[in-house]
Amino acid sequence: MQHLFALKMTMTAKDWIKFVREYGPVPSKDNLFDENLRRRSKRLGIAQVEFKHPSEDTVLACFEPGPKAPGSVILTGTAGDGKTFLCAQVWEKLKGDSTQWNSKATHFQIPVKWGSTEVMLHIIRDLSAWVPEQGATWPDDKRDLMVRFARSLFDENPTEFFLIAGNDGQLGETFRRIDDADVAKAWAAIEDLLVAGKTEKAGLRFSLFNLSHGSSVRLFHLAVDAFLAHEGWKVCQTEASGPDSLFGANCPIRRNYEILDAAQTRMRLASLLELCDQNGLHVPIRQILILLSNAVLGHAEVKDGLMVAADVPMVLAAGTRHHASIYNNLFGGNLSAARRGGSAIFDYFERFQIGTETTNRFDNILIFGESHAALQKEFEQYLANDDFYGADPAYLAAKREYVEGGDENPETAQAFLNLLVSQRRALFFKITQELSPELDPWDLTVFRYGGEYLAEVLPAVRGNTSVRRTILSRLVRGTNRIFTGMLVGSDRELLLASSASLSQARVCRFLDDKLSVAPRRGERVEIVAEGGHPSLRVDLGDGLTCFLTLTLTRYEYLSRVAEGAMPSSFSKECFEDVMAFKSRLMRELGKRTGEETPTGELVFRVLGVDGAGGAMEEPIGVTL
Repeated sequence: MQHLFALKMTMTAKDWIKFVREYGPVPSKDNLFDENLRRRSKRLGIAQVEFKHPSEDTVLACFEPGPKAPGSVILTGTAGDGKTFLCAQVWEKLKGDSTQWNSKATHFQIPVKWGSTEVMLHIIRDLSAWVPEQGATWPDDKRDLMVRFARSLFDENPTEFFLIAGNDGQLGETFRRIDDADVAKAWAAIEDLLVAGKTEKAGLRFSLFNLSHGSSVRLFHLAVDAFLAHEGWKVCQTEASGPDSLFGANCPIRRNYEILDAAQTRMRLASLLELCDQNGLHVPIRQILILLSNAVLGHAEVKDGLMVAADVPMVLAAGTRHHASIYNNLFGGNLSAARRGGSAIFDYFERFQIGTETTNRFDNILIFGESHAALQKEFEQYLANDDFYGADPAYLAAKREYVEGGDENPETAQAFLNLLVSQRRALFFKITQELSPELDPWDLTVFRYGGEYLAEVLPAVRGNTSVRRTILSRLVRGTNRIFTGMLVGSDRELLLASSASLSQARVCRFLDDKLSVAPRRGERVEIVAEGGHPSLRVDLGDGLTCFLTLTLTRYEYLSRVAEGAMPSSFSKECFEDVMAFKSRLMRELGKRTGEETPTGELVFRVLGVDGAGGAMEEPIGVTL
């Protein structure tokens, strides 16, 4: 795309690093607003990190002149999804004045030629900044504009139309604050589209784009390509004057840039973001740029945890290069807990518990691998061969003190444990199953089945093929254990049971019915795609069907329960989700036609478990 300004030809490496820092988790939070970065970019003469938004063509097409009367557009989603950026693209497409756009205004107007008539386009690029504060009285001009917007949605030949960008929560709040029948009617229509996840509705002259429904992985690939390909990095390479200079061979910024550019690192990051999507955690563009900036510039002992050019020689002289490890920065390890909490991306990544989760095998490699014959190969491969963030003198000295010093110095022990967290995170990115098939990097996360979910479940449902039978069996076994509250090993039938009082009890011994996993008389259990996610589909026969969306967390939960574990971090929410699924199945079961109980006798089927874990049932008849 063409920029709204010309690049300053005298940009220096120092300028560029300082500008990249503005994308990071800086305390000022100026990076929270596209217009702030755009103004700073123009002032410094440095191009922003920009790429073509996945929704750009679709949104711009709404403003292509044609014989049909124009319609309004609403852009919604979470903060940082690119709403303001897309508004700027529309303004530029319509030849709007760049100086006006770079002002601090939030409401813009521009006449647009549509066929033989001219209509007025109103752009509100930030609804939250434009509306009056909560509790304040609406100015007449703003209230009037919102009423005109509402009426335009139902007008066959509007004389004005609108482009409004606002976070999804702000939309509802704005419309509900205006007491007007047309505004209420418009909000009801908009809300219907939001709930249904649709873009348009018959009879309405507008389109709704919820940008938070986009793929975080796709945004990541676009953002990281644009970030790494920026001209500023070439300037850094050109100006590097020696190994200890900015972007020299020993510079941690350069090393972090190179690791981020490696296919293995990008693949593993994409995996984490894919799993975030599957857990309902959308990562917007702004958060991805925060992640990338922090990854390259992070250092735990410099101001704000983000390096500038002047920090590089001081870091090297102090021997603290290891505190700039990209593997730690990717999880906000260079930041205080409060600063990490201010960025959604680090909150999302924290949920994987990478760095705190481990196995004996991994920790033995990290601690004893240097001298243990059976572990030396992995130690050499993943630590000794990495002279930047692996087994450097600082790590080896801390390890030796930890192993030999015992508990005499708690501070020394804690310092090594902090380094151990960083090394576990590094292993998660370094390990490839091709080189170390016996080491699974997902064992370094709380989602031990995450790799299987990525490698087998997602490709199968997206390709409309069957998921491996052993996976389905494990999920059915886990579901049965939750449905019954007993350690049953049954995986060929889904057991629907209740207690004497209700079906939501934790232990249910009265069997209502069994549903065959393999196709039989209309019954079937399988993993399919539903709503863009893997789902456990249960067909009860007679055209009755129920779905349980298999988010990553639910998948992990069912798999852990099937293997005999029930970690408390999963239990409550996931248990309630699965039991709600059971309730839906029981309701559908009540609709199914079947054999009637013989008159005069009531039969209970009591569940038990045999020595091999198989489900047993004992019928007990009660004469009425």
